[in-house]
Amino acid sequence: MNLGMRVRGGVLAALIMFAVPAATTLAAVLMASPAAAQGVSSIQVEGNRRVEVETIRSYFKPGPGGRLDQGQIDDGLKALIETGLFQDVRINQAGGRLVVTVVENPVIGRIAFEGNKKVKDEQLSAEIQSKPRGTLSRPMVQSDAQRIAEIYRRSGRYDVRVNPEIIEQPNNRVDLVFTITEGSKTGVKSVEFVGNVAYSSYRLKDIIKTRESNLLSFLGGADVYDPDRVEADRDLIRRFYLKHGYADVQVVAALTEYDPEKKGFLVTFKIEEGQQYRVATVNFESSIGTLDGNTLRSFSRVYVGSLYNAEALEKSVEEMQIEASRRGYAFAIVRPRGDRNFEAHTVSITFAIDEGPRTYIERINVRGNTRTRDYVIRREFDLSEGDAYNRALVDRAERRLKNLDFFKSVKISTEPGSSSDRVILVVDLEEKSTGDFSVSGGYSTTDGALAEVSISERNFLGRGLFAKASVTYGQYARGYSLSLVEPYLLDYRVALGLDFFQRQQLANNFISYGTKTLGFSPRLGFGLREDLSLQLRYSIYQQEIQLPPNLANCNNNPANTLLAFNPSPAFVAANPGLGIDLAATNGLGCYSDGEASLPVRKELQSGSTLTSALGYSLNYNTLDNNKNPTDGLLVDFKQDFAGVGGDVTYLKSQIDAKYYSPLVADIVGVLHVQGGILNQIGNNDLRMLDHFQMGPNLVRGFAPNGIGPRDLNPFGTMDALGGTKYWGASYELQMPFWFLPKEVGLKGAVYADAGGLSDYKGPTTWAATGELTTPFNSTCTKSTVTPATAGTCTGLVYDNGNVVRSSVGVGLIWASPFGPLRFDYAVPLTKGQFDRVQQFKFGGGTSF
Repeated sequence: MNLGMRVRGGVLAALIMFAVPAATTLAAVLMASPAAAQGVSSIQVEGNRRVEVETIRSYFKPGPGGRLDQGQIDDGLKALIETGLFQDVRINQAGGRLVVTVVENPVIGRIAFEGNKKVKDEQLSAEIQSKPRGTLSRPMVQSDAQRIAEIYRRSGRYDVRVNPEIIEQPNNRVDLVFTITEGSKTGVKSVEFVGNVAYSSYRLKDIIKTRESNLLSFLGGADVYDPDRVEADRDLIRRFYLKHGYADVQVVAALTEYDPEKKGFLVTFKIEEGQQYRVATVNFESSIGTLDGNTLRSFSRVYVGSLYNAEALEKSVEEMQIEASRRGYAFAIVRPRGDRNFEAHTVSITFAIDEGPRTYIERINVRGNTRTRDYVIRREFDLSEGDAYNRALVDRAERRLKNLDFFKSVKISTEPGSSSDRVILVVDLEEKSTGDFSVSGGYSTTDGALAEVSISERNFLGRGLFAKASVTYGQYARGYSLSLVEPYLLDYRVALGLDFFQRQQLANNFISYGTKTLGFSPRLGFGLREDLSLQLRYSIYQQEIQLPPNLANCNNNPANTLLAFNPSPAFVAANPGLGIDLAATNGLGCYSDGEASLPVRKELQSGSTLTSALGYSLNYNTLDNNKNPTDGLLVDFKQDFAGVGGDVTYLKSQIDAKYYSPLVADIVGVLHVQGGILNQIGNNDLRMLDHFQMGPNLVRGFAPNGIGPRDLNPFGTMDALGGTKYWGASYELQMPFWFLPKEVGLKGAVYADAGGLSDYKGPTTWAATGELTTPFNSTCTKSTVTPATAGTCTGLVYDNGNVVRSSVGVGLIWASPFGPLRFDYAVPLTKGQFDRVQQFKFGGGTSF
């Protein structure tokens, strides 16, 4: 940082001014040594304008005889200089009198900042020590300039220049102006790793937060050099290796060098990996006579034969210590000990359980929460004032507070209490903004163009509530939703969610009808374990089909007064004696202007349908990263029972499982299996809308609603009918493009999919319109196009073949600054006769 000639000159002048009075004072004292030997009995003050005479005299404290000796004079002189109120202080002695001559520092009238665009005046004013109407101190001004530069450095602007200027005004007043040249942000031009063998640099870049600068860096901030972030990255790398068996790993250094040619920093992490260890034995030792250490074995996440995992070790210690506390051993401490076998590359783990010091929590002080209510913070603790101090529970509370994402920083420390066996827990917080307003847009081959406006608040009213409102408007999908979540229902660790929604799906290239749904759904969420959660829900919604009149005008029943008599060609062919002439419609009858499938029209005629359902979801998640997983298992099982009131009854069960496994050279394998079944309950028919509809969500390469049972009437819309059973399996290899920078975020994928959807159980006949015969209940014949035949089936004719669909394909995955984007091109290998193919699929969106 260059403070400019004015600052350097000012500081030099200040040093000269401070040096001169000191030398003068020393000379004065030496010249007055005879009088000083006799002591001083009176003090005379000269030159003061704002500071009171008695205030200056108070710095010279006489001895018991009421006289000042030389030591007391020197102490008083030093104290006056240290106040910063004076430019100059001189002392002379004449006889028994001490003359103190002062030159007061000017008063700051105004402080201004010029050139600052990225940091507001208010923030800078709060950081500096010089204040309006305060005394000017040139060393303090220099310190303030450095403090302003540090603020800019923390935001990545290392090229900042701060020049303070002192402008003199009448009446011993000055104006203080800080002229700031902000400069551009200093980015990270390269991130390198030295000494890494087990994991590639490409893989390690996924672990750290620091990113290299690229063309799209302006949309984020992770490429801006931040020494604190680099230091935190060292710990992230170390913890990653410790989690994967490298017990001896050391991240020796994080070297940073500014490259003036590239105008950015070069960051290099030096790593010493060591050997990978496995667990040889797991033992328990307890010095507490009544507590058998082996009874805590079930709480260990460390297993014989597994890779050494420091994270699992920490969680094991925490859970064991908490369990011991529940059993009445409130002061028990669990300490892990690892004995390495360097030749066999194994570690023998011993958990030692000892009695710790008997310390109690006297008080919990919360500081820094200006908006968040105290109880929102305190409920994250599993202990309270008066309980035994348990470090494991304190660490868990700190982790929970960080996971709330309400605070920039969370630190829990201890202070001594009123006695030796008491401690005070101090929770220091720094709050941050928890509201989000986003406008997002996207496009998919299924829903077309789509835009959403949403506003959400993670800490609504400072009570820890989550609230969100969103409005969606798209080419084929529209709606709105309101959500509210109370994470602690009745002070229990049970989350209550309330969702109100309205959705409208419009007819498109894949379905001939639209649907409109209005509903409400309360839900309860339970965290059974860190990796296992349960959700209970109740859903009630009203749904109706929307269809143009020309697609719902077939009526073979003259007695049906709801529709005009408008027969189908099949009805006319089956009843030649009626003498109906279809020449005006080219023999197509009611199909001349198109006609939706029978189940769709029947649902339309039924009007709106009310569904009332109870359900639950069980989720198991061991993924290493929810956004970009490379290892772990994710399983979601859910069931819904409809029939708690309402118009429909069914039991719907679904399971979805994904297993991620790192292979070689940063290639990740993904195994995905899924399945579902819809069961009819009682005598009520299943609606077509309650069936499973499948397409690229099951086997890529097929159109939405392109798989499974389908209406075969060639003169109608040939709607997909869905099925009551489906299964799917997929294996995918995801790999980076090694020739591209990691920060581009591009990955490639190759995959093979297989699956099936079958067993339609919805309506096939409709007595009200005279559509009664199908190949399944008569010997009627179906219609065909080539050659064109009307057939004799008046009811639904559909394909229900249980065919295995399969495909292979390639994909492009882009974790773009605009949001996740994916492009897929798949070629079906096997398919049903009437399935619909869509080889290219694209989906993605962004928030801005």
